[in-house]
Amino acid sequence: NHRLLAARAPSAQVAGVVKADAYGLGAHQVAPALAAAGCRSFFVAQLGEALALEPHLPADAALYVLNGVLPGEERHYAEHRITPVLNDLDQIARWSELARRSARKLPAAVHFDTGMSRLGLTDREADQLAGDPARLDGLDLRLVMSHLVASEESDHPHNRLQFERFAAL
Repeated sequence: NHRLLAARAPSAQVAGVVKADAYGLGAHQVAPALAAAGCRSFFVAQLGEALALEPHLPADAALYVLNGVLPGEERHYAEHRITPVLNDLDQIARWSELARRSARKLPAAVHFDTGMSRLGLTDREADQLAGDPARLDGLDLRLVMSHLVASEESDHPHNRLQFERFAAL
């Protein structure tokens, strides 16, 4: 599947989502197989999943945690090669503050909610961030993302609406 998707979108970076133990298939087996197929970006839901998976990935792999950095977890992300997907202004503030205190840029992804209503900055938070981009100081922003409600249906009208909202952000 990774090779097929990568061939269909050669200018895109195709990531492997291996949360929930690779949906029950075994993340420790699935992620190395994806890496052997050329995958270099991996997503899990929780920090614990990332810590368990990290030793099974190549050194050049990027490992993202979709649920973001919870209070008290910051040092674990910073000490390992794990990138939080920041979902609200509080997560951004805490991660940026750690970057300032550490005097180094920390990797980050920012997630915007364009219609899934599960994770991601709300429209109000997106406006606040746009009005004060210094909130991202100290962050090495590697990815800006959203989550499609109907990704399995390419012609679903909600996908176009979410794309337009994302482009506007």
